Amino acid sequence: MSTASSTTGAVPSVAGTVSTPAGSRPRWQFLDVLRGFAVLGILLVNSIDITELGMTRAMEGAAVVPDPVQDALYLTVQTRFVPIFVFLFGVSLWIVLDGARGRARYPWLVMVRRLVGLAVLGGILALVYPGNVLLEYSVLGLVVLPVVALVPRWATLGAGVLLTVVSYALFGGGLAATPGLILLGAGAAAYGLPRLLETSTRGVAVGFALAAVATLPALWWQLSAPGDPRFTTPGGIAGLVMAVGYVTGLALLWRTPARRAIVAVFEPLGRMALTNYVAAAIVMALAARVVDFGHMTTVTPVLLLSVAVIAAQSVLSRLWLARFVYGPVEWVWRTATWLRPAAVLREAPRSRARRTEGTTRADAS
Repeated sequence: MSTASSTTGAVPSVAGTVSTPAGSRPRWQFLDVLRGFAVLGILLVNSIDITELGMTRAMEGAAVVPDPVQDALYLTVQTRFVPIFVFLFGVSLWIVLDGARGRARYPWLVMVRRLVGLAVLGGILALVYPGNVLLEYSVLGLVVLPVVALVPRWATLGAGVLLTVVSYALFGGGLAATPGLILLGAGAAAYGLPRLLETSTRGVAVGFALAAVATLPALWWQLSAPGDPRFTTPGGIAGLVMAVGYVTGLALLWRTPARRAIVAVFEPLGRMALTNYVAAAIVMALAARVVDFGHMTTVTPVLLLSVAVIAAQSVLSRLWLARFVYGPVEWVWRTATWLRPAAVLREAPRSRARRTEGTTRADAS
């Protein structure tokens, strides 16, 4: 779940890409930014469930207290970030499989190990956060893997579009939309979506304009079915529309002078997305053991805690990646995927320069 950074020792390449630590495959920087953005949104979604906010009051039959902050989250966060997260999982599935085709005799076996490893991580995390999505994604990833690995890319993309449309039309998204969104992400990656997000301003602008036009009627429709949008079809469809707007809007903003700040905040989060997802869930679960969130009537304390956690993770991730190639959970996952230890320490710029100079001299001789 990652891409590389020009701010942590990687070597800049073309059009927003950066070289990987091993120099083997370019990585699209915006994908890491988008993953980091999704990590923020997912925590805002999950933190209420992890802390069981207001659950004790509900079980006691207490009256519901209106909360404008929660209403705002219903319109801006809930059902908006999960589609992005699942879609990016599909993108990563294709990228890793494509890389495995050039490195392994049985690339499908590499992917099976990767998905089984994710299931193990999800099972361990379930000890503190039973509602985590890692086990769910790994199982459904194994289900759709034959499609991604064996059928033409047009069929993968077509199946993703069809399943996503049907799942949102019938169920408003949710778990039913996960297989389609994974295939949609994999198919889009096969057709070069990471490059488009980096380089095609016109294409991104068209996507943003279409999402912006559809957002107002989608929100109007969602308001006709009040409550948690995760449990209504209008809320789910409005979330999908706004998810497209968030992705394309962030891509357009990334092309402005704000890019430096966006990269600084979100890229470290995205490069260690799995570590940060796991760590944030653990932090929120531990906080719920010492703070009585169950009797609270507003989401504001949980929202503030979530933002503080993300801010700390952004700083800590940058410090970690200045020295290490992968986040700790990413390192374990990658090692399990390839059945050999992944690189640990990041190569110092001076050492890299000496190695490059030595290679150049050897080539010249």
